[in-house]
Amino acid sequence: MKTLVLGGIKSGKSRLAEKLAIDSSMSVVYVATATGDDGEMQKRIAHHKTTRPQHWQVVEEPLQLAEAIVDHSAADTCVLVDCLTLWLTNVLLSKSCSTMEQRRSELVHACQHAQGTVVMVSNETNMGIIPLGELTRQYCDEVGLLHQQLAAICDNVILTVAGLPHYLKGKP
Repeated sequence: MKTLVLGGIKSGKSRLAEKLAIDSSMSVVYVATATGDDGEMQKRIAHHKTTRPQHWQVVEEPLQLAEAIVDHSAADTCVLVDCLTLWLTNVLLSKSCSTMEQRRSELVHACQHAQGTVVMVSNETNMGIIPLGELTRQYCDEVGLLHQQLAAICDNVILTVAGLPHYLKGKP
C-alpha cells in the first residue's frame, strides 16, 4: 500500500500520516528529511518528536531518500516519510552531481517497488500565483512533477485541509 498525504502548512497532514502508520499495525520506520538549520525549524522538529510514538525507529535522511526507503521497506513494515518537500528543498540546495529529474525518478522507483506500506507526507504548494524568483519557480515546478509522478503510482492520495482528509485517489 502506497499513500501520498498532501496539504498546506498545519493542515493536519503529518497527524493523518502518523495515524495511518499506527492503523497499519506494522512496525514503523519514520524517515525524517528535515534539517534543524534554524531555531524555528528546531522547534518544529522537537514538536514532531514529542507527538510520535517513541518505539518507532527514526531515520534522519535529508538527501538519500530513495535509498532510505529501499533499505527500510519490508513486508511487515510501514515506512513513513515526512516530508517530501523538505527533501526536495535539500536536494535543490545541495551540491549534488545528480539532476533533480534523476533523484525524482529514483524516489518514484523506490516507492513503486517498496515492500510493505509507504506513507509519504508533502506540502501542496502550487495552488497560488507563479513566484517571482527563479529558484522558487524551479521548486514549484519540481514539487508539482514529483506529486504527479507519485500520485500515479500510489494507491491512495489524500489532500488534507483544516485537519480533514479528502481522498483524491483510493478510499478511506
